[in-house]
Amino acid sequence: MLDVGWSSTARLDAMIDALHDLPDGVIGFRVSGELHAEDYHRVLDPAVDAAAEAGAIRIVLLFEDFEGLSGGALWQDTKMGTHHLSKWEKCAFVSDIDWMNHLVAVFGWMSPGEMKRFPTSELDDAIAWAAD
Repeated sequence: MLDVGWSSTARLDAMIDALHDLPDGVIGFRVSGELHAEDYHRVLDPAVDAAAEAGAIRIVLLFEDFEGLSGGALWQDTKMGTHHLSKWEKCAFVSDIDWMNHLVAVFGWMSPGEMKRFPTSELDDAIAWAAD
């Protein structure tokens, strides 16, 4: 597993948990509640930076019981997509939340690298796709 500077078994944040037992070179998170800019600064940005330094960014994002993003988080999300632009390879978006799936369907083409949507029942397939 990629060393991103924190334990993959530790609870990272009240809203973001690391996904465990991912293939080498893949990072992943389970996101719930409302995402804030601080969540990016403390958890997502350092993990993405470490992945980029190691080679490529391959990420799995699982959204369950997600309530949305604050304005600051939306801005951080936009900035994160443009940081390490050439390092983004794959982003597996995993969710059964209709409004999020619609947004990804409409705006996913703007993301660097390849993005693919998966229902939560296909989390294992999403992880395999990100690793391939």
